Amino acid sequence: MSQSLFFLVLLVAVSGFFSIAEISLAASNRLRLAQLAEAGDPKAKRLLKLHEQPARYFTVVQIGLNSVAILGGVLGEGYLSPYFLHLFESLMAPESPQTASFLVSFILVTSIFIVFADLFPRRLGMVNPERIALAVVTPMQFFMTALSPIIWVFSNATDAIFNLLNLPKARIDQITSEDILAMTKAGGKAGLLARGEQQVIETIFDLDNRTVSSAMTDRDRIAWFDQDDSDATVRSRIIAAPFSTYPVCDGSIDHVISYVDAKDLFQLVLTGQTIDLKDTNLTYKPLLVPDKLSLAEVLEIFRSAQQDFALIVNEYSLVVGVVTLNDVMSTVMGSLVSNQDESLIVQRDANSWLMEGVTPITDVLHALGLPNLPDDDDFETLAGFFMSRLRRLPKRTDVIIAAGFRFEVLDVDNYRIDQVMVSKLDPNNGNH
Repeated sequence: MSQSLFFLVLLVAVSGFFSIAEISLAASNRLRLAQLAEAGDPKAKRLLKLHEQPARYFTVVQIGLNSVAILGGVLGEGYLSPYFLHLFESLMAPESPQTASFLVSFILVTSIFIVFADLFPRRLGMVNPERIALAVVTPMQFFMTALSPIIWVFSNATDAIFNLLNLPKARIDQITSEDILAMTKAGGKAGLLARGEQQVIETIFDLDNRTVSSAMTDRDRIAWFDQDDSDATVRSRIIAAPFSTYPVCDGSIDHVISYVDAKDLFQLVLTGQTIDLKDTNLTYKPLLVPDKLSLAEVLEIFRSAQQDFALIVNEYSLVVGVVTLNDVMSTVMGSLVSNQDESLIVQRDANSWLMEGVTPITDVLHALGLPNLPDDDDFETLAGFFMSRLRRLPKRTDVIIAAGFRFEVLDVDNYRIDQVMVSKLDPNNGNH
């Protein structure tokens, strides 16, 4: 009996080894292995090669698993049946012990292999796949060398089937932005990433989908100088509207000829010099970008032009806003850098928010925890959401019910939505 159990345990151990070798390679993270390989781990380098061409590795696994399974079934039943037969002969009618001993032996051996040779090692391999894969790669490569002739036969037969079906033979590892965002969300749920950090990563990948108008200072809020403005006028306007950069125009904001940096103006003031906006040594050539560009494209333009300020123009060459590098980076960093007093979104309590009409719709979704709003491809701001749904210019007290929230216009300034109250509806009181 002890000899029989020894062989059975040995077969279970061999089968468990091949099971854990299979799942650890399949579940191992290629990026983590690449980091280990860059740090000089030779086993990690071998595993990366096996990731690219895993055919021979999995052929060895399948040869081992199937051979042991067949051998275990035959030997296990043969080892245990006589003992159960002897036990049942004293408990059953003469015609029953043979069948009963076979069934019990079969069920017992199968259960042992399922639990100890399959489920346990596979779950163990999923816990820390990279570490286990590194531990088993050397013996697996030994088996790959020892079984080369058999592997060649099976691999070529499998390759022929792949060729016949026109399927790729090598593993294709293409990490998309969706994969990274999924890992980011998983990290957030696991507590490895703070909510703000997760939002920054999500926003970076959303820069291609957000147009520059979602981050710009709109036309009505631009502080600008006329090129003929006197020194006193410039000084008073700086006091009234302190900004880092000012466009210099010829008569109107739609005729921008240059811009000035506030730092240069302050230097003139501190040294007692007169501000002359027609002085070419004081002004810079303006950077103009279309209003349909994405924030990612604007970042690239800033990098290429080595500037951090641009005027946004529409298809009629009218200035609709200005954007700075700081505006774009504030969009990326979100709540990590925003001042609460200047935030576009202020949460009043657990179920209500005050939002400005120019708030980008992506920020609205983040604040409310929504995946989307109806037809959100048609607008980019909260004000655009109202105009899209109402099909007219919004007015004060206008209300929209959508996605379990109530959106109410609180204030309108010169046809522009200034503030919106957003309240979460109670699903138990009949609101829809």
